[in-house]
Amino acid sequence: MKIAIAQLNYHIGNFERNTSKIIENIQKSKAEGAELVVFTELSVTGYYPHDLLERKEFIEQSEKALNRIATYCDGIAAIVGGPRINPEPQGKKLFNSAFFMYDGAIQHVVNKSLLPTYDIFDEYRHFEPNKTFSVFDFGGKKIAITICEDLWDEQETQNEFGREKLYQLSPLKELSALKPDLVINISASPFSFNQENSRKNILIKNAIKYQLPIVYANQVGAHTELIFDGGSVYLNKKGEIQEELNYFEEDFRIIDTEISVQNLQPKTDYIEKIYHALVLGIRDYFTKMGFKKATLGLSGGIDSALVLVLAVRALGKENVRVLLMPSRYSSDHSINDALQLAKNLDIQYEIIPIQPMVDSFEQSLSDVFANLQSDITEENIQARTRGILLMAISNKFGNILLNTTNKSECAVGYGTLYGDMNGGLSVLGDVYKTDVFKMANWINCDSEIIPINTIQKPPSAELRPDQKDSDSLPDYDILDQILFDYIELNLSPDEIIAKGFDESTVFRTVKMVNTNEYKRFQAPPILRISSKAFGFGRRMPLVAKYS
Repeated sequence: MKIAIAQLNYHIGNFERNTSKIIENIQKSKAEGAELVVFTELSVTGYYPHDLLERKEFIEQSEKALNRIATYCDGIAAIVGGPRINPEPQGKKLFNSAFFMYDGAIQHVVNKSLLPTYDIFDEYRHFEPNKTFSVFDFGGKKIAITICEDLWDEQETQNEFGREKLYQLSPLKELSALKPDLVINISASPFSFNQENSRKNILIKNAIKYQLPIVYANQVGAHTELIFDGGSVYLNKKGEIQEELNYFEEDFRIIDTEISVQNLQPKTDYIEKIYHALVLGIRDYFTKMGFKKATLGLSGGIDSALVLVLAVRALGKENVRVLLMPSRYSSDHSINDALQLAKNLDIQYEIIPIQPMVDSFEQSLSDVFANLQSDITEENIQARTRGILLMAISNKFGNILLNTTNKSECAVGYGTLYGDMNGGLSVLGDVYKTDVFKMANWINCDSEIIPINTIQKPPSAELRPDQKDSDSLPDYDILDQILFDYIELNLSPDEIIAKGFDESTVFRTVKMVNTNEYKRFQAPPILRISSKAFGFGRRMPLVAKYS
């Protein structure tokens, strides 16, 4: 059977755009000789619509779009994802469904059984789980359709704590008893650099275990925080990947289930994958929100340098402008590094010294602060002054401010509310500082784009004389390992100490993470590239006593 996989970038709630893309790919598949074209989970609505699913008009538009798409399935079949109204009075009002369309109408509907409710997922909030299973005949084959998690095997699926998660149902086991010839899985599985191989491993193991070929169609594109990397695949019943679609971009491929020819994507380093994920995240955030231009503060430090490179790659150099805002503590080499980077990238920049404004604030507060020593208050005035200037550029010219805080700083509260934590989108908020350095070096692998001094000099906020990050934080090589164990792996302080880390450093780090939850609650949305990003995938109480 010739099956087309349409790996597309959808826009949540944009039914006209999504429907047009789906119809266009149905027509393309038919013209190129495919018998069936497969789209991804909730493709007609975009994944994930959240509480838009509770709006009557949203569901009505979805139904209208699905029925319209079906009329184009003449001489070709299609599998399209979308919500479906539950006809029964019990349970949730909707199913998360796959619609099989043929002869101009919807012929068969499959509902999702395993509804994820962990991390970023909350599907059980809106959908009723399926409990019945069936296959159908098409093109001389018995076909089983599964939706995302329904392909996971109950004995081999791991939850975010690394412990076995047992479901009451194993959809693939139930379906295999019905003797299908082929399994088609439509998915919306987001990118995570530290779980990048788990998807393939699950697909391979299940193809081998059940001796079934699998067509896996995954979404691509970004929806605010969530980034979908694509990488759709076709595996034969031996678990051998025969076709692998591109990552981080739309792709279209016709596979022939009767022909065995391997066409795989080249392997890439995880840093390169994070780079492409962030570029896609920025581009889709701006495109889908109707924004065009970005701004940020360029300090001469590595974080702002990396965000600038990513923004220029995502939006084009003509759509990015930066401010250089030196104070009395800004070193000459930082200013020169920032200027050199702006010139390397050929972008618009302005220099606005902040010292007169900082002096004005301090003079206005002098009576209130009389006889008090300077401390972090004066440092934060500098950061907030820069924040005011950047937001002024944003307001006046319609440039969306990009936040440059990395995950290490975000974790321990090493940032100023209403200052350097300002922004419409946090680009590096899920990237640890050690990976920031690695990505900067990767960007420079062919030529020096980011000035080498920016990468090599000790990190500093330059808010007081001779300040270094290491004055108030553990070295990033140590800090990031502790943070990863505590945040991504959910290890306790005692478990982290048992791995050989200094006890006082661990407890100090954990305390900083816990006591700065209120700051992260006010931070901009963060592009998610790990299994546990700050934001709606890590919902911690602001007021709590942590162990």
